[in-house]
Amino acid sequence: MELKKKVDKALGHILVVIMGLMVVNVLWQVFSRYVLGQPSAFTDELARYLMIWLGLLGAAYVSGKGGHVAIDILAKRSSEQKQRLLKRMVCVCIIFFCLTAMVIGGSWLVYTTHELKQLSPALGLPLAYVYLVVPISGLLVVYNKTWEILEA
Repeated sequence: MELKKKVDKALGHILVVIMGLMVVNVLWQVFSRYVLGQPSAFTDELARYLMIWLGLLGAAYVSGKGGHVAIDILAKRSSEQKQRLLKRMVCVCIIFFCLTAMVIGGSWLVYTTHELKQLSPALGLPLAYVYLVVPISGLLVVYNKTWEILEA
């Protein structure tokens, strides 16, 4: 349990840093466009990539806190034992999806873009770095849901 708290805390700090970078990036874009009269070429692309990382890592963070959106009408009408069983079944489905779509599919995406040496247009950043957040987030969600199954 101690490790889970450390992972959640580290992920929270990473999200704060990404959000801070986004704020600075957008402020620079506004400043360069309206004060300097010459908009920065890279800020739109950087904001887009930071938003991708923020969204996917944020989803992993929320899954660790149990704050994801849920339809709980069936669970509320069930006994406590059936609620635990239902919770485990939902966690298993989420784990299956994250392993197949995010970890395996995301890893394939990272590998493919790395092998093709695809670069982002404005930053010249390898797109494999941008897509790396997909399998990382998938692994974090799998980790969180595994803990949730063990605790239920």
